[in-house]
Amino acid sequence: MLSPEEIIPGVIFYAYHAARRTEKVCFWKDHTLILQVTGEMVLQTTTQKRSIASGEILLISKNQVGTLIKIPPPGADYETIVLSLQEDLLCKIALEGKLETDQKYTGPPNVSIPYNEFIQGYFHSVIPYARNAGSEITDELGILKVKECVKLLLLVLPELRNLLFDFSEPHKIDLEKFMLNNFQFNIPIEKFAQLTGRSLAGFKRDFQKTFGLPPRQWLQAKRLDTAKYLIEIKQQKPSAIYLYLGFKSLSHFSYAFKEKFGMSPNELVCLSLPQTS
Repeated sequence: MLSPEEIIPGVIFYAYHAARRTEKVCFWKDHTLILQVTGEMVLQTTTQKRSIASGEILLISKNQVGTLIKIPPPGADYETIVLSLQEDLLCKIALEGKLETDQKYTGPPNVSIPYNEFIQGYFHSVIPYARNAGSEITDELGILKVKECVKLLLLVLPELRNLLFDFSEPHKIDLEKFMLNNFQFNIPIEKFAQLTGRSLAGFKRDFQKTFGLPPRQWLQAKRLDTAKYLIEIKQQKPSAIYLYLGFKSLSHFSYAFKEKFGMSPNELVCLSLPQTS
């Protein structure tokens, strides 16, 4: 099943199933609505931590990176329904409904959607579409279901108009502050560029001026320095931090760590243990 950063053009609905707890770094190009069917989902970004349980709904704003933790219930599978509110479709909805923003959205980037009987009815009606994503009926009626979704969101939270229909490009933000807060996320350099409001060439140029190193070299060094601090000072286990710091596997982390510091993470653990007399 596709993860949020892998959604391809044209994919509006899909159902995600998991039998075991999983954790993954994701990038959301478009606003995304998560309908939690079973289990619990935890979203962690640098500014927010949100969790939703079975029967709850979360709206994740576009142009964000974060970690998703998916927790199945005891003895059952985890399931979410994902709706991608793609920008071209939101533009059409705005034009058809003559909907405009009247001010800049200042609320939280990730919003729990209040429940009412309309939202509840929509929740149940959309499940068959997501479970049969790609079928003829989904292709024909999917857009109508997204339009219905947007109208219901505006009904329960009218202020979301200023979030959903803001089609301006991400503004150029403080590169140093952003990277120091988000270096641990394992996403492509192109995504970091987009999130800071820069072209890839502009991002690399500004990065070199700010940090004195190319992005990939700085990211590797920053992650490893942070790992050394967490192991040596905070007494954390390598197996507990390598995913958090953006390494795909413990073996890759251990190799890179030893190459930089001349010892493996486990060797540092032993050296850092309190000495007994």
